[in-house]
Amino acid sequence: MTITSEQSRAARGLVDWSQTKLAEMSNLSESTIRDFEKGRRIPVINNLAAIRAALEAAGVSFLADGETKPGGPGVRLHKRCESKA
Repeated sequence: MTITSEQSRAARGLVDWSQTKLAEMSNLSESTIRDFEKGRRIPVINNLAAIRAALEAAGVSFLADGETKPGGPGVRLHKRCESKA
């Protein structure tokens, strides 16, 4: 499952990470994160996977369309992360 820019922003909010922190934790450039979250471009699949993996390691679960109510993709926090930007 891929993630949306909205899910990325929401997930960062759940773990209280800045775009800079997400870039650091996913080993990507800050501009990659910024452009993705602003809808300017969609990163290549490996970069999307790195974003997702970093946020999942922080305790975020990504929910597919239909797993949330009233619908649409979403995010959920399973544990509180101590890493803050």
